[in-house]
Parts: sequence; C-alpha cells; structure tokens
Amino acid sequence: MESTAEDDKLAVFNRYRPRLFGLSYRMLGTPDEAEEIVQDAYIRWHTADTAAVENPEAWLVSITTRLSIDRLRKASKQRETYIGPWLPEPLMISTSPSPQEDAELASSLSTAFILMLERLSPAERAVFLLHDVFDSSYADIARIMDREEPAVRQMLHRARQRVRTDKPRFESDRAEHRKLVERFSRAAYTSDETALLDLFSPDITVISDGGGKVTAARKIVRGLHKVIRIFTIAIPPAADRLAWKFVDINGEPGIVEFLDGEPFAANTFEVENGKISRLYRIMNPDKLKLLKNLS
Repeated sequence: MESTAEDDKLAVFNRYRPRLFGLSYRMLGTPDEAEEIVQDAYIRWHTADTAAVENPEAWLVSITTRLSIDRLRKASKQRETYIGPWLPEPLMISTSPSPQEDAELASSLSTAFILMLERLSPAERAVFLLHDVFDSSYADIARIMDREEPAVRQMLHRARQRVRTDKPRFESDRAEHRKLVERFSRAAYTSDETALLDLFSPDITVISDGGGKVTAARKIVRGLHKVIRIFTIAIPPAADRLAWKFVDINGEPGIVEFLDGEPFAANTFEVENGKISRLYRIMNPDKLKLLKNLS
C-alpha cells in the first residue's frame, strides 16, 4: 500500500519526536506541558507546506523552542507565587527506550540539572540547552531566537556564568549511586539513625516540593541532624502504611514512596564522594499522578 502525504508527514515528525519532547521537558520541567508543546508543534507541521521546508528537524526544533519559551514565561510568573520550593515533575523513561529515545532523554535530565536551569531566563535557557545539550550551531540558534550570532554568544556566556556554581562537582558512578539509594531505603524506612549518619554528607540538604497541598517543609532543610530528624520522627508513625519501590526517575536511580497505596513522594538523590549530598522529595500530589500505575 502506497503511503500518503499525510503518512509521510507523520513519519518525519515521529523521527524527531523524542528530540522535541526532550527539549520541551528540559525547558518546562513538566511532562504533560512538554507533551502539549509537542502536539502543538505537530499541528503546525501538519498544516504547513512541508514541501517548502528544506530542513524538517531545524523547522520543528525552532517551533518547539519558541512554543516552550512562551509557555515558560507564563509558568515563571506562576512559580513566583508557588508555595515552598518548586521541583520539576518526575519523568519516567521507558524501561526499553529506542536508541533515539535513550540518546535524547538519558543525559542532562536529572532533577538537579533541571532545577539548575531555573536560574536562567526562558531565552537563556533555550540558548543554553540548544547549544550545550542539543549541539545546535550558533547560526541555527540565532535563526531560532531571531537574534544576531554575537547576541546569541553573549546570551550563552551569561547562561553558563549563572549556572556554573550550581553544576554538580562530581559525576557519581551509576552502580555506586544505586547502592547508596538502596542503603538509604533500608536506613530511612527503619529510622536507623546510625546508618543515616554514615550515609549522608555532613552538608546534606533536603528540598521538598509539596506545593502547599500536603505537609512538607516549605524551606530547604540543611544539616545532618536536621535531615535525620525528618526520617526518625516523620517515618515511624506511618511505617505500617508506607511502601516504596525502586525506579529510575529522570534517568537516575530513585525511590517512589506510597502511603496507603497512593504515590506519596518521588525521591531523587545527588551523590558526592560516596555520600548522599542532596535529596529531592517531590510530594505535590498533582506532580505524582503519572506514578499511580507503579503501586
């Protein structure tokens, strides 16, 4: 059966879909919104005169970037009134991604990386991602951003300066990372203070995102003993109602907690020098809807 022009359009779009989603998610930090952006891009692709498009990938990346910038500008205003710390929604990558999906989604996707990008304006964020993550040329970025190349170079320089101090100082081995997460589960859910002391870095911090909808720390908790108190005081009363599962969250080993069978928190970890140095707890129930099928 011969393919139609519409089938050809869809095939071209699907070829670049993982890249478009990966870009939009890194821009917005929300899978649902990223998916909406990708769908909007497809509608524009579907109605465009694609026969006149010389480079479909560049065209689609350009549309996705501009749509994401517009959406992020609106989201940034909303986040100014967000209750407590804001964290990106957890992204669950397929257990058997295609090679293209793996390439587009496996790197530069951690909670720490997405949170680091919050320091940038929407335009700076786009330039930084396009150049440093997606390897776009200055000329292509200038066209996408409707700027001159020198202006794009300056924007990238400013973006790198702003995020430099937040970049993780050490890359942990994945096997070591997973072992620490497993040790954390044994220590935290049995409130083993001695084990937690050995597991956490002295300057451990916990960032909890409850969005004002559940009980969660509205400020970053810093320091070994303050963090340990979270698990030695808060966990025991609910221990018989609590379950957990090891999953990959944003491409890294993580833990999803369930309270009475419902997703309660998605945990990801930064590891440094063989210790857990930062723990991110996504507790806003609106951000955990996609995790219901894991219980």
